[in-house]
Amino acid sequence: MPYRDLLVHLDASAQSAQRLHLAVDLARRHDAHLAAIFVVDMALPMVAMADAGGGAALGGLMEEMRAAALEDARRIEATFRERATREGVSGEWRLAEGMLREEIALHARYADLAIIGQEDPETAAPGTTGLVGDVLFGAGRPVLVVPYAGHYASVGTRVLVGWNASREAARAVNDALPMIAGATTTCILAANPEKGIAGHGEEPGADIALHLARHGLAVTVEHRVAPDIPDSDLLLNHASDMSADLLVVGAYGHSRLREFVLGGVTRTLLRQMTVPVLMSH
Repeated sequence: MPYRDLLVHLDASAQSAQRLHLAVDLARRHDAHLAAIFVVDMALPMVAMADAGGGAALGGLMEEMRAAALEDARRIEATFRERATREGVSGEWRLAEGMLREEIALHARYADLAIIGQEDPETAAPGTTGLVGDVLFGAGRPVLVVPYAGHYASVGTRVLVGWNASREAARAVNDALPMIAGATTTCILAANPEKGIAGHGEEPGADIALHLARHGLAVTVEHRVAPDIPDSDLLLNHASDMSADLLVVGAYGHSRLREFVLGGVTRTLLRQMTVPVLMSH
């Protein structure tokens, strides 16, 4: 099935323009409806007050921060509407007030794909740490994470799939089918594959390549065996070698005291990504 509903998170950060560019481009290519969400994060005043030692009056601080956020929203909404109209994209603006991660996860449940930004450790707003993981595990939908550094003219023309034969990877491949169908090149990479019935089978990547072939999709399959190199590094190195503009991976994590904790490969990719990454859990 093609993407028909896309959601993009926009904010006042410098990286928001890149997310909007890719979201509009995807909506145009897939003839999809694009909803943009801006969240007035009601948790931020409490975080700011705690950082200031509680010296400011909470009520006044909340109103001041809310007014500033609404002014940002008006400016960003105008940019979004102008861009959607110019590109002939069906667009919808959503303004929400509440907890940032909860609002994005809620709205993402009603989209085929949510487009959000990688956390920039130097400029991240208070309360946004772990946003990608919270949306991934809270929405039940695939997430396209756009790096905070770099410029990307498009996404999904040269696709690299990180394949490890897990249920999360299988889910990610299925969620990325519309991207793979429109790509000029798709490579399945098995990094340090384990053969056998509990792993990749006798020929790593062959089964998922056959599955995609039955969808009419031609892919190449490659293996990288380097036990001393982390799988995440093998994936990012190969993405660079093939000039990929999209990496597709399963997102791993487990519940600890009802909080999702990201697995090692997922955590590393979210920290070191050099291309947009489509993740599913």
